[in-house]
Amino acid sequence: MLQRLARTCYRRRRLVLAGWVVVLIALVGLNSSFGGKFLDEFELPGSDSQDAFDLLESRGFETRAGFGGQIVFEADDVRDPEVQQAMEGLFDQVAEVTAPSEVASPYTEQGARQISEDGTIAYAEVNMGDRDSDQVLEAGKEARAVVEDADLPAGVRVALGGDAFVEEVEFSSEVVGFIAAIIILLIAFGSVLAMGLPIVTAIFGIVTGIAIVGLVVHVLDMPSFSNQAVAMIGIGVGIDYALFIVTRYREGLHDGLEPEGATVRAMDTAGRAVLFAGCTVIIAVMGLFTLGLAMIRGLAVGVSIGVLMTMVAAATLLPALLGFIGTNIDRLGLPHRARREGADRRSVGYRWSRLIQRRPWPALIVGGLGLVLLAIPLFGIRLGFGDAGNRPTSDTTREAYDMLSEGFGAGFNGPFLLAADTPGGEADMAALERLTGALNETPGVAFATPPQPNEAGDAAILQVFPETAPQDEATEELVHRVRDDVVPQAVEGSTATVYVGGSTPAVVDFAEYTADHLPWFIAAVLVLSFILLMVVFRSVLVPLKAVVMNLLSVGAAYGVLVAVFQWGWGGSLIGAGREGPIEAWIPMMLFAVIFGLSMDYEVFLLSRIREDYDRTRDNAEAVANGLAATARVITAAAAIMFFVFISFVLGGERSLKMFGLGLAVAVLLDATVVRMVLVPSTMELLGDRNWWLPAWLDRVLPQIHIEAPEDDKAAVRPGSDAPARTAGAAGPPAATDEKV
Repeated sequence: MLQRLARTCYRRRRLVLAGWVVVLIALVGLNSSFGGKFLDEFELPGSDSQDAFDLLESRGFETRAGFGGQIVFEADDVRDPEVQQAMEGLFDQVAEVTAPSEVASPYTEQGARQISEDGTIAYAEVNMGDRDSDQVLEAGKEARAVVEDADLPAGVRVALGGDAFVEEVEFSSEVVGFIAAIIILLIAFGSVLAMGLPIVTAIFGIVTGIAIVGLVVHVLDMPSFSNQAVAMIGIGVGIDYALFIVTRYREGLHDGLEPEGATVRAMDTAGRAVLFAGCTVIIAVMGLFTLGLAMIRGLAVGVSIGVLMTMVAAATLLPALLGFIGTNIDRLGLPHRARREGADRRSVGYRWSRLIQRRPWPALIVGGLGLVLLAIPLFGIRLGFGDAGNRPTSDTTREAYDMLSEGFGAGFNGPFLLAADTPGGEADMAALERLTGALNETPGVAFATPPQPNEAGDAAILQVFPETAPQDEATEELVHRVRDDVVPQAVEGSTATVYVGGSTPAVVDFAEYTADHLPWFIAAVLVLSFILLMVVFRSVLVPLKAVVMNLLSVGAAYGVLVAVFQWGWGGSLIGAGREGPIEAWIPMMLFAVIFGLSMDYEVFLLSRIREDYDRTRDNAEAVANGLAATARVITAAAAIMFFVFISFVLGGERSLKMFGLGLAVAVLLDATVVRMVLVPSTMELLGDRNWWLPAWLDRVLPQIHIEAPEDDKAAVRPGSDAPARTAGAAGPPAATDEKV
């Protein structure tokens, strides 16, 4: 089928290219006109915080259930009449540009506690209700402009707190990633034309993928950073997939094939591996559906769409582009023009493999110990979400965070919002008054507000301000103490039902949910990976070894994230801000993506080793030849992914910094320590046992071929539909063939 598809796309290349251009323009236009809105909703059905949110929305507290923030200001005396007049005017302006919203002034009787004891810091509460991300960003932008242009008395400092007012960082990580990929491809290919093919193919795949994501968001909620995540992974896999195919195409030309024949053979070999690798990434990412979280489902679908479109571009657009390039692919070559690939015994890859194979035990111990040491911080991981305290000190929300901490205490940035269902009316309100008293006597609570009923009198809210910061472990313990002990005892005997919600309890619920479900998800991905590799390579030990090594490399990436973002080691070098917990969604998404991507390199290397072993029955020679034949392309592919992922560390979003660094570290370790050290050392130690498979299992396992059968590897002569061997394809596979 791939031969037929490649031949069709090659011969009808003008039609294929025109079709892709039309589809690209149409999708971008549709997305621009009818694209949906992204919404950062971390819903967790059945949790206490979600029940609190739902109650607030249904009982007249809609503005307290959505986005909000604070206008925080500092002066020598915030009660000074001149300061009060100026700030009340500013409150009115902010309320106007963020409408519909509520701005609760500290200059009212109800807002008296919004002024610090020393009278130097105060804040107004801004409640904007439930909106989509674009509306929130627009409202925040308008509010920041109002504050910047405000005519305030001398000595008054104002900052805006809350996610709605985060300053947008104008930095394109994608551009940096593309530039890095161009440089690496130029070094790898030594040709401008050969470099351009993977870049153009990836652009078409990524742009169409992002456009489709913008339309899908109409029917499936996705977080606001979905496009960045799609771009990050799409750039990496899209360029890599095209790289493998273009490399095989060049080899075909060097073996004497005509351009059409080289295209067909490239797609029937490297193309198969690309489709297998891409489908593996999609399967691993879609496995996140088992977690049952709407936000994670949306992100998984978005990433899968991006990967799918890069696969489609590699399978259809790239053969058409090869038809236009033909034998000119090595034109516009650079002085260092790369030499041919293959199992060359003089190559660095071959000599390195032999070096490792001569001393397999030291290599295994050193490589394995290195990964284990990097993974050690993982055992101290804390899941949660970053907040304004983790942002750069120049951000207005960080300024507001620090001012609130200074004026009201560290816990003021993460209040609990208790939502109470009060069908018993006054009797239940009396129970809530008792609850307020009990909370104010609870260790760890700085202050609890009296209950505020709604107009109907069937619900009420209370705010609880901890003494400790939102990300402190003591605050998490307080959430459980309030839920398990304080609330049940205070409302006992009444009909009131109280749910402990707010941003901090919601983070605690989400982190605990993901921590409970993550081991099951990891186990499912491991089992799936083991089965797929066992079917492909007809071996038990090879997939077992691959699963263990991939687990070590991902564990090491987790460890690096904990050390940098949670412990603060070197965090200032990448602008990580103050240390804090690991974003709760990252470990599961990182694991899914990395396992899918590592399968790419695994199949690329092991298929070449297996083919050589089948021909020679010499395990040691097969390992060395396999590494020699694939080292250059694996290195180039891994380098592209590393620089694409690491470029997102330069952006401003903490979660994307974390995700990008985790992916970059995992890819780097996988392509160096795992592929270049652990694989040759373990395969040397296992010898022929690498390929052991019980006979009964061999009979029941399905047959899956990553490479085309040997009889089908011959290319097709132009103008003919019958397979025919050509000069470069006759006989056994040439030494320069790479199995992808």
